[in-house]
Amino acid sequence: MKSGFVSLIGRPNVGKSTLLNTLITQKIAITSDKAGTTRNVIQGIYNEKDYQIVFVDTPGISKPINRLGKLLNKKAKEMTNDVDCILFVIDGKKGIGPGDKYILNMLKKVEIPVILVINKIDQITDEILLYTINEYKDLYPFSEIVPVSAMTNDNVDRLITVIKKYLTDDVKYYDDDMITSSSMRFMVSEIVREKLLNDTIEEVPHSIACNCVGYHEKKDIVNILVDIIVDRDSIKKIVIGKNGSRLKKVGIEAREEIEKMVGKKVYIELYVKTIKNWKDKEKYLLDLGYLNEDE
Repeated sequence: MKSGFVSLIGRPNVGKSTLLNTLITQKIAITSDKAGTTRNVIQGIYNEKDYQIVFVDTPGISKPINRLGKLLNKKAKEMTNDVDCILFVIDGKKGIGPGDKYILNMLKKVEIPVILVINKIDQITDEILLYTINEYKDLYPFSEIVPVSAMTNDNVDRLITVIKKYLTDDVKYYDDDMITSSSMRFMVSEIVREKLLNDTIEEVPHSIACNCVGYHEKKDIVNILVDIIVDRDSIKKIVIGKNGSRLKKVGIEAREEIEKMVGKKVYIELYVKTIKNWKDKEKYLLDLGYLNEDE
């Protein structure tokens, strides 16, 4: 039995969460085309007969503009310690940016194998792929370089095979039927947030947080209450939509996905609250799980 922990780090919107879902073969992390979707450290558990890999998806590392941004960067950086290897995920369609160089400079301070994962190869030519490999090879001594497409599952099996070489433990950390360590309340909050991200305009996602404040499971139904927190009344109006149309649509989409997950009927209520500057307020960062009491 070989096991270990593997962290996924990279800039926002390079496809880390999509890759995590593909590696686990089930959806455990929300995805969106909006940058900065992942805000929490999410564990996904990959099981084989003789292997267990605990993947740790981290928030995208970017220049912070508020306390929440600083906390997300801190969480991502912490996940470069106490793991067996690091997957540095990049978007193969885009050239090297300042964010990539910042992360690579950070990785030079750790003594953990780093695998360069070039994602979205289904959207680039072989010529661009070779250019990207050579460009990154000159910047950092990667242990391995693995091109993949998280969206089409191309070469993901190869990535798993490569990762196995770096596992150092012989302990099974989770039962075989576990695919994530995230709680149901957290999963519900994230599902609602995903539906909002995918149905609102660009500036809205960064203003929204979701908090499942009620989760009561009965024999035939699950009753759920979710607070949607925004930082401006103008955003609140967008989230609710004309005559409540957007909120109703989000509720229906979230309910349908949660019902598939729990295998029973779901009744979900969504409430939108305006809390100005919540991303800089300790109380709300604590309540939403972005901040620990000792930070």
